[in-house]
Amino acid sequence: MRRVIVIGAGAAGSMAAIFAASGGADTLLIERTRDGGRKILISGGGRCNVLPSRVDESRFVTDSSPNLLKKIVRAWPLAEQRAFFEDTLGIPLEEEVESLKLFPASHKARDVRDGLLEYARKVGVRMRMESRVVDVAPVEAGWEVTLDDGTVLKADAVIIATGGLSVPNTGSDGAGLNMLKALGHTLHSTYAALTPLTTTDAAFNELSGISLTVSLTARSALSQVTWRGGFLFTHHGYSGPSVLNVSHVPVRARAG
Repeated sequence: MRRVIVIGAGAAGSMAAIFAASGGADTLLIERTRDGGRKILISGGGRCNVLPSRVDESRFVTDSSPNLLKKIVRAWPLAEQRAFFEDTLGIPLEEEVESLKLFPASHKARDVRDGLLEYARKVGVRMRMESRVVDVAPVEAGWEVTLDDGTVLKADAVIIATGGLSVPNTGSDGAGLNMLKALGHTLHSTYAALTPLTTTDAAFNELSGISLTVSLTARSALSQVTWRGGFLFTHHGYSGPSVLNVSHVPVRARAG
């Protein structure tokens, strides 16, 4: 039987483990936190925006091939994805029309996290929580994965799904990126996205806490993005869905 190790029990890692085990592989899911899926719990303001309500590649940002992005987005038809959550996991979804996103009808992100991990166990995924991977190395017979307690695990295939750098206390601390770099992969520069924008200009401080719906456009030499949605004045700048969805443009422009 093919042995597969998946590193990271977030959304991507849980799904990878589910499909590996469902395909007949002896699958081990390794997670550094005690429970996994912590970024799922905070996504969508604690409600978890599970899926987009329609397929639109223009809403995704990549420094890689746009054609590759399209193939990835359309590899699993949206209708089948929705059926997986609703029929297989038993999590009804409902559309938020303004954001074009699907949320669990319960509006509880925990239902999504728990549903994924419960189903993973159901299809035979073994889990090793509170275990940190410190090295992934190719060997003649496959791969060796070394844990921080010195344990060395062997596998025929390894999937690194540790997230980026967004929320370190959920497990996304860059460890997986370092592993991939050490293995010889080329990495694009990282930058903050879906982030509030800060400023030292105090001109609008008195408006802090006020929100409104706007159509916001961000332009740079690299791209232009327009998004209509909520806009929030904060003590140190601006936030809200419209700001978050265009934030990558000014962030990348600042980085030069």
